[in-house]
Amino acid sequence: MNEISTTHDPRDPRGRHEPFATDGLHQTRGQHKLRGERDQHPQRQPHRQDEPSEQSTPESKSARESTPSPSSQTVPRKPAEQTPSRQEPVSRQPPHPQKSRTFTGRVWAWGLWDWASAAFNAVVTTFVFSVYLTDPTLFGEQANASLGYALTVAGLLIAVVAPALGQSVDRSGKSATVLTVTTVVTIVVTAGLFFVTPLDAAGHSRLWLGLFLLAAGNIAFETGSVVYNAMISDISTSKNVGKISGFGWGLGYVGGIVLLLILFVGFISPDVGWFGVTSENGMNVRISMLFAALWTLIFSLPIMLTARNKPRREGAAALGIIGAYKQLWVSIKRLWRTDRSVVWFLISSAIYRDGLAGVFTFGAVLASAAFGFGKSDVIIFGVVANLVAGIATIAFGILDDKFGARTVIILSLVSMAVCGFAVFVFHNGIGSLSATTVFWIFGLGLCVFVGPTQSASRTFLARIAPKGEEGELFGLYATTGRAVSFLSPFMYANAIVLGAAITGLPLKSAAYFGILGIMLVVLVGLITFIPVKAQTK
Repeated sequence: MNEISTTHDPRDPRGRHEPFATDGLHQTRGQHKLRGERDQHPQRQPHRQDEPSEQSTPESKSARESTPSPSSQTVPRKPAEQTPSRQEPVSRQPPHPQKSRTFTGRVWAWGLWDWASAAFNAVVTTFVFSVYLTDPTLFGEQANASLGYALTVAGLLIAVVAPALGQSVDRSGKSATVLTVTTVVTIVVTAGLFFVTPLDAAGHSRLWLGLFLLAAGNIAFETGSVVYNAMISDISTSKNVGKISGFGWGLGYVGGIVLLLILFVGFISPDVGWFGVTSENGMNVRISMLFAALWTLIFSLPIMLTARNKPRREGAAALGIIGAYKQLWVSIKRLWRTDRSVVWFLISSAIYRDGLAGVFTFGAVLASAAFGFGKSDVIIFGVVANLVAGIATIAFGILDDKFGARTVIILSLVSMAVCGFAVFVFHNGIGSLSATTVFWIFGLGLCVFVGPTQSASRTFLARIAPKGEEGELFGLYATTGRAVSFLSPFMYANAIVLGAAITGLPLKSAAYFGILGIMLVVLVGLITFIPVKAQTK
């Protein structure tokens, strides 16, 4: 029998005290008795160590029941007072653990980093600065290809650094420090883009400064994202991780739209924008980069000020890059032996996540080249697409917690495949619907399921990641994604070439075949994901 020690005088008729149990359970003397037994023997004293054992002879038991103990004669217990005293400790402990609010201050601080990151995702790398930097009239014909090479180098460095960084953060516990450093670097890089000027009268530009800063910003941002994604395990449980992940992704999408609209109205669209800014010498775009840097700083402050490092893992020695990769290889072999489902998830998610990236990367190009969208139409579609994706991501977070991330991923990928093939089949319109209307309907349908798939993938990994190894797994998650990041561009381009060869159409007219290439990547990711088992931490 476990030993119970209290500060209570057993003669106290109120029976109120604070228990300290050696087995970790809050018990008082006699609480281990069955309730029915108490009802049958209301005056019976709880078992004490100096009394005979419960497992005594019937005769001794009968004698004890007929002869009250000295303590009971000295201080009689009243049944009316005894029952509440025995029930009171139980009433203070609810049958289930009390649930705290899902969207706490820590969750809001974490989610606002996603909102802040929209400045780099939407403004720098997608809609504004990358378009400015690849404009041949501003930076020359080689700018487009040069950007591709710069981002390829950045992607390779991220693939090399991410898993080792994640493992290092797991061992050292310095997640808050690493996230703060990478965020500050991203802010400085974004502000530095202001100095990237176009061709001057002498034919000189700062293209290479722009390429360097863009590559450096990608490295800082993506490595910071590894730590940020791993942090979700610290602010969530298996019951609400879907809501919290969807909340973060949704804030990222909506934040991007809000910032894009501010910059579009204030600087990009008007001939003379706020503060008298014009497009001369690319000033409207360059000023936008300062605004984007300020945006990132303001909305990243909550997590930078409130996040705290964890204690260093006990017995964890510092590892260099080579040592980190040796340990990483040991971890991969262990995962393969103990739970191959995790390995299959990393592989399959890398494939379908590249398909998701292809939807947004080539969606605007496809709308313009194959479905008659003008420049303004493309921007409006981009705004609506991100808004739809953000709202859907938040909503699907609830389904994630209820039905599991695996269900959400499969449902979303199947729905994307249906919408994608509909875009291809009805590229000339259907009935009274024009081709443009068809793209609006099914193109937005694609966007509805991009965000939920991304968010559910993060929650799936968060649920299966062993405690203390989240950073390492999210590093692998980033690395596998980068390793196959060529798939969507490759399949998109080759599908168009093959479509033109089959139909005899020029490449521009066969652009709608590109969606088939992207959907093939999504389908392969779906097929490889199906064997992955649903798991909870």
